Order: sequence, then C-alpha cells, then structure tokens
Amino acid sequence: MSILFTIGIIILILWLLGFIFFRSLGWLIHIALIIGVILLIIWLLRSVLGLF
Repeated sequence: MSILFTIGIIILILWLLGFIFFRSLGWLIHIALIIGVILLIIWLLRSVLGLF
C-alpha cells in the first residue's frame, strides 16, 4: 500500500469517529471526508489505471 492510500484511510476513519462522537463539528468532519475521498481517488488513478 502506498502512503497516499494509508493517509486516505486514516482520514476516513477519523471522519467516521468524528461523525459519531462530535456532532457539533459537522463542517470540519465533511471537509475531512472530502479530503479522504480525493486522496483515495488519486491513489486509485495512480495505482490501478497508471495515470499521473
């Protein structure tokens, strides 16, 4: 696994924990989700499709 994939997974796990335990930080949680999804998409494009 690449470092990009690992960072994406960590951000998604933190998003899930924040979503469950810290409802008042909704905007920050969604920003973390967006960053995690973008990192996972970049990782997929780089490793599976060979782009970039």
